[in-house]
Amino acid sequence: MEENIRIWCKNTGEYYQVEPGTDLATVMQMAGCDALAAYVDNQLKELSYPLYMAHSVEFLDYSHPDGRRCYKRSIYFLLQKAIKDLYPNKLLILDYTLPNGGYGEIVDAPSGSNHYESLKIKMESAMELTEEEVARIKVRMQEIVAEDIPIVKKKLGNSEAVQLFTANRQFDKARLIKDLGHFFVSVYFIGDYADTFYGPMLHSTGKIKKFNLIKYNRGFCVQFPSVLPPYGVQTVKYQERLFNVFKENSNWCSILGVKDIATVNAAITAGYGKQLIQIAEALHERKYAAIADQIYSRKDDVKLVLLAGPSSSGKTTTSMRIALQLKVLGLNPVVLAMDNYFVDREQTPKDENGNYDFECLGAMDLDLLNTQLNQLFNGEEVEIPTFNFAEGKKEYKGNKLKMGPNDILIMEGIHALNPALTSSIESRRKFRIYASALTSLSIDENNSVSTTDNRMLRRMVRDNNFRRTSAEQTILRWASVHGGEYKNIFPYQEYADAMFNSSLIYELPLLKHYAEPLLRRISPTSPAYAESLRLLKFLSYIVEMNPSEHHAIPPTSVMREFIGGSTLDY
Repeated sequence: MEENIRIWCKNTGEYYQVEPGTDLATVMQMAGCDALAAYVDNQLKELSYPLYMAHSVEFLDYSHPDGRRCYKRSIYFLLQKAIKDLYPNKLLILDYTLPNGGYGEIVDAPSGSNHYESLKIKMESAMELTEEEVARIKVRMQEIVAEDIPIVKKKLGNSEAVQLFTANRQFDKARLIKDLGHFFVSVYFIGDYADTFYGPMLHSTGKIKKFNLIKYNRGFCVQFPSVLPPYGVQTVKYQERLFNVFKENSNWCSILGVKDIATVNAAITAGYGKQLIQIAEALHERKYAAIADQIYSRKDDVKLVLLAGPSSSGKTTTSMRIALQLKVLGLNPVVLAMDNYFVDREQTPKDENGNYDFECLGAMDLDLLNTQLNQLFNGEEVEIPTFNFAEGKKEYKGNKLKMGPNDILIMEGIHALNPALTSSIESRRKFRIYASALTSLSIDENNSVSTTDNRMLRRMVRDNNFRRTSAEQTILRWASVHGGEYKNIFPYQEYADAMFNSSLIYELPLLKHYAEPLLRRISPTSPAYAESLRLLKFLSYIVEMNPSEHHAIPPTSVMREFIGGSTLDY
């Protein structure tokens, strides 16, 4: 008889003696925890994972980002299974994420593996779902949850997995698996239905307690519990402008014939990296000019351009490039730094931990900001403060400003779209821009590329290049950064007059070159290790762009904000 093994549980601070081969779900019950997944020696695992030697284990619930990701992947799998049951000759396409959840459409399953035929079908055959049809899908999902079916992970050989997904008419998935050339592929099963999700799942459909499915545009939005306590499914908020930006980018990628990671990989491998760069940058140029044209069309009224967006969206480059386009049109953009309008340190509100909350709106001197803006618009001269961060107070150093007839102010900051920031300014005076890296590339049919992951990779590269911050530090700070975005930025997206999508179709092959070595430096004992492994796995699906092709990236590209070499003055 084999000797028992000792498992250290970080949650309880105790050891547990178990037989070799005992799964994590059993240890979870012994520890009295209620979890969705677990870290085993800082590596994320399903609760069905068997233990054969001594380990350190930490159980994760929905409050943890990896717990949420496991939950969301499992909801998508549940959705896939329900649609396959109801529409056996159709295919679910999960195109991109929305603030409310994930957007999906049901299309005809391709009859063959021809890539362009597949793209044509996806663009032209999406069903216009009725409220009743969406409700029927939701009911089927609830039935599968009630059946409490185990979600089983199996390792299939590469050729076996390719055959399986070819038979399922998931040709994008089959092509990616074949091209990656891994000996074995992790495939998950609900009953006899199989799929891949590039990360651990819940161990049973019965664990999926909260979700919703609503009609949205032509398809539907599958809603997840909120990222904030009490983690309920929130009332849907239709954000049509954001949806349209995603849809526009998705259609543009489809027209180019580059809709997923497999086709981007094929283009890079075939030596078309420079062409991808040129096309993507040309699109950005048109977008900058279009936004400048919108502002110019209201030049008699608009005197203030406000720009906001989440971390690493390329806001600084975006504001500078739009400013250049405004100069072409004969306007004179003047940057007004929002950071100079903080209240003095002792007046700064504190968070729940008693620390100064510099990101809340109350940290801004709204009265002074609004007063000076109105004075400027009325043709008066004002003295702009300079905030001394070391002393924690505003100083006046004779920096005076008076607006000329062609001057237009540009302000960038996390609260720029919040109406309360400029509540005393007439709406006609303001033009608001939301910028974010809203990638609509997908890994395959039912796995979209996370816009949040895209931005975190950007930030990681930039912080290492220009702020002497390691990838480990970037990862550990990200939860706080992302939490602030949910409070201060995302609720105000729809107030924007224009949205700029700063994503570039070539950027993941580019960022892989810089980010992968940084992630590999993170120690297995680091609390950032599990996240580094997840990102490294994601990057393993991507073919790295040849460094010689980096020179084709223009010196004014948004990517230069992250990799360096910009000719813009930041």
